[in-house]
Order: sequence, then structure tokens, then C-alpha cells
Amino acid sequence: MVTDDAPRQEYPRPQLRRDDWRSLNGEWEFEIDHGRTGRARGLPTAADLERTITVPFPPESELSGVDHRDFMDAVWYRREVEVTEEDLAGRLLLHFGAVDYEAEVWLNGESVGTHRGGYTPFTFDVTDHVETGSNVLTVCARDEVRTETQPAGKQSKRYDSHGAVYTRITGIWQPVWLEPVPETSVEDLRIDPNLPDGTVHLTASLRGDPRGTELTVTATFDGDTVGEVSTPVAGETARCVVDVDEVHPWTPESPDLYDLAVTLRRDGEVVDEVESYTGLRSVSVEDGVVLLNGEPRFQRLILDQGYYPEGLYTAPSDDALRRDIELGMEMGFDGARLHEKVFEPRYLYHADRLGYLVWGEHANWGLDHSDPSNLAPFLQEWIEVVERDYNHPSLVGWTPFNETTSDQDDNLLRTVYRTTKALDPTRPVVDTSGYVHVETDLLDVHDYTQDVDEFRERYDALEAGESVTLDYGDGEYGPELSYVSEYGGIWWNPGAEEGWGYGDRPESVDEFVDRYRGLTEALLDNEAIGLLCYTQLYDIEQEANGLFTYDRESKFDPERERELRDIMRQPAAVERND
Repeated sequence: MVTDDAPRQEYPRPQLRRDDWRSLNGEWEFEIDHGRTGRARGLPTAADLERTITVPFPPESELSGVDHRDFMDAVWYRREVEVTEEDLAGRLLLHFGAVDYEAEVWLNGESVGTHRGGYTPFTFDVTDHVETGSNVLTVCARDEVRTETQPAGKQSKRYDSHGAVYTRITGIWQPVWLEPVPETSVEDLRIDPNLPDGTVHLTASLRGDPRGTELTVTATFDGDTVGEVSTPVAGETARCVVDVDEVHPWTPESPDLYDLAVTLRRDGEVVDEVESYTGLRSVSVEDGVVLLNGEPRFQRLILDQGYYPEGLYTAPSDDALRRDIELGMEMGFDGARLHEKVFEPRYLYHADRLGYLVWGEHANWGLDHSDPSNLAPFLQEWIEVVERDYNHPSLVGWTPFNETTSDQDDNLLRTVYRTTKALDPTRPVVDTSGYVHVETDLLDVHDYTQDVDEFRERYDALEAGESVTLDYGDGEYGPELSYVSEYGGIWWNPGAEEGWGYGDRPESVDEFVDRYRGLTEALLDNEAIGLLCYTQLYDIEQEANGLFTYDRESKFDPERERELRDIMRQPAAVERND
């Protein structure tokens, strides 16, 4: 349910859907608290704040209406929220998609909870903190991006953007919504598809008092029921296995999805019901090649950093999230590394539906990886990331870290890797993309060499069973290397004098295409390579190495686009040998 024409009104959590909900996106009161004196000044109970902001866009963005680009150590939000008697018939939940970085929330001047972590959702049961009629909701967010104690991704620690880091974001940057639920309800779902035997294993976490209830899961495909199971609930979780009559494997070519209806009943009466979905597919690694549904799958990935000119971290619309996937597919890629940012669930929803393979990554830049005390905040948030995105069939691997260097605390990476494998044994984990590995399921490198002959010679040696030597990272990588997870990054911004990219700028579009072809074919032709990832899909601010501009306009005419797509879609050596 939506109440007005405020932005981003689609339901934010597509894998646990209810019909009864209320978006709180739109205009809020807003105030920057440079001295972090808001509590002392009584802002939790203030009658009003200094200005307004459009939620869920961060205050650094144009779409927020604030467009303040300097550092903001703390910010405050306030709005009135109407609550009805129907809202209070059961429990009333207040959801935040993400708030960067530490958030505290008040209702009617009373604190209802805190959350730490700028990329993950959190929920408060506010039933006992509200009353029928108008209620005042206040939020404070603290964000100290320069401390090296919090993951910040590509957010600049300087006033300006530079090189490969960009404008910061602060505060609320994903949707906020209210959701009334029954006293006893479904809190979360964990969905494990088992393709070989055509089953879906589902675990439901329940809130309230589920004693004496029964959980029913109904699977449908194209509107027809293909499986159903009911199980009595014995505690706070309920587990069941749904046998599906029709097995339709999820693949990029046929991203078939099963709709799931989850119903909780007591004495035959419906207590709660939610909707979800899943895809039947499996992911594993064998000799450095990722297997999808038991078959080798060469992955052609593109680096996507999830930035938007007017919204920064926050897409201006749901269509914009989907369009980025479509752009990647149009250029011949079948997936993306979601880089230095935890993307919105709606992006993964579109990837599920379109058949786009994605790798999840945390925004580890900005964190001091040599300090063991940073394990706790990083791991806490990373666990929330894995739990949030676990059910998406498009997600085929995890990369908790990116480009950690030799001065890192190895136990930090090892602990996060092993925790990820314990939380999710169904997907491969790359401990740190590029540079210095500790414990990993795939060995990868980043290689921005622009000389085609030098690039090809390096990986030809790998194919011959020799080690690869680079000027950074581990220096020497053994023959188990199979993934070049960043390459290319060709600096191409025709007609512009300024910008940043890798290597010398090509002097013509012909030179760009020749370099793109040479670098890409050096990997496609190599039997030792099972995955590649090109940098990158679109420009971001001063970084001008995208295939599209920051506004998602193509840099090439249609004929050149087809040529680039055909280069990327050539059969890889590992595919020719199948």
C-alpha cells in the first residue's frame, strides 16, 4: 500500500512480501549536526528541524533536495506518522532498508532502538511506542567515514572526489516503511533449492507465539500449483521440504522462478501469509571453473558500482535498477561484480527475473584491515548481508573484501571467509578480490595492463602451467589462478580533456575497440581462465572508463556496440572444450 506520489514506492523487500504496508518515503524534516550536539539540544523531542529532505535519497545527492557535499558527522530526520486502530490490531513494524552508519530511532521522544552498519536493513517493533493518530518519528545517523573503523566503500575521505573514489553518502539511503503484522507472524525465510532431486527446503523464522500453528508452503510455476506441503510448528522455526512436480532449472538463458506462498494457520484459520519466490539452481567450483547446475559456466562479468548522478548510492527509480542490468546484458555480459557496495534488494530481484549472475561484495574500503579490532563491526554487518541476500538465485558467489594488501590482519580475512562458508555452504567465496589472498575458493587477480601483447603473454604462461607475476598484490600467482576479476578499465571519454582511467587514452574509437578486443580475447582464448570481469559498466564522476557515460548514455554508435558485444560473446576456450 502506498499513500502518495513520493519516490521509490515499490515494495522494498521482494522476497518476503505482504500487501499491507505503508511507505514513509518522501518529505521529512532534516538538520545537519556538525558538532554532534543534537541530543544535548533536545532534537529527539524537537518540534521541528531546520530544513527538509526527500527520503530515501542521501543528503549529499541532488534528489534529496539538500545537495550538501561536505562532511556531516551527524544528521537528524523527523516526520509525523499516522497510525490507525487497524495498524495496532497486531504488531506494528518499522523497517529501514539502510542508514549510513550508526542510527538511533525515537518515537514520540522515546528511543526504540539503535543499529550499526551502513549497508544492511533493520526493523523495530514499535507497537508499544505509538498511539492511534499522529506520532513523531525521529532518526539520528552518525557517520565518521575518516576513522578507518567502518566500511565505507568508494566514499571519499577527502572533501572532493578523486581517482576511483566518489562523493560520500550519509544517513538514510534506502526506503523506510511501516508494516502491520499479526501477533504471531512469519519473520524471515531461508530458502534452499535442491536441483538434483527437485525440492525446495524452506526454514521459516516466526515471531510471537507460534505454538499450535501449522505452516503451509505452496509452490506455483506460471500460475499452476506444482508442490505443496504442511508441517506443524514446534518452536520459533518451522522447516519443510516441498517436492515440485515440474523441474525448471534457473539459468541466465531461462531464469525460471517458482512463486512461494507461505501461510501460517491455527485451528484452520489463517494467522499470517507472505509471498516469496525461488529458482532451482546449484553453484559449485571444480578446478577453478564455476559450475552452474553441474555444468561449467564461463562467466562474463562487468564491474557495477551502483552510483547514480542525481541519487549517488540511491537509484532514482526501480526502473533505473533494472536498466543497469539490461545495459550489461546488451553489451554481452551475463552478470556483474557488485563492487564495494551492498546493493538494494530490488536490484537482486531484477537480476533474479532477468537471469543476471551477480557476486555480492562488502564495501570494505575505508576500513583498516591491519587492525584486528575491526573484525567485530565488519563481521556483524557482513553476516547481515549474507542473511539478507541468501535466497536470491542470481547470486552465485561472495567477495567480502576487495584489494586488501600485505599489511592486513590475515585472521580478519580468514575468519570472515570461514564464517561466510558456515553461513552459506552453497556458493563459492573469494576471500578478497585481487591482491593478497589468505583462504579462498577461487584465486583471482586484478590486472590493468593496457599493452595487449604483454597481457596475452602473461596469461599464455598461465595456460602453460607457469605462475603469473604482477607488480602488486601477492606478486606471483600460481597456476590455480582462474579468475581475472578486474581488467580493462580503458580510459575513454571522447571530447573531454579531463577525467581519470587506466593507462593512456586511446586516440580513436578504432584504437579503443582493438584494445578491448585484444585484452578480452587474451582471456577468452585461455583454457586456464574460467571467469572475467571488465571494468566497468558506466563512468562515475571523474572516473571515465565505463562503456556508458554516468548518465547511462552509450559512448559508441550502434554498429560499434554490436562489435563490442560480439567480442564479449565469443565462446571461451573452456566452453569450446566442453
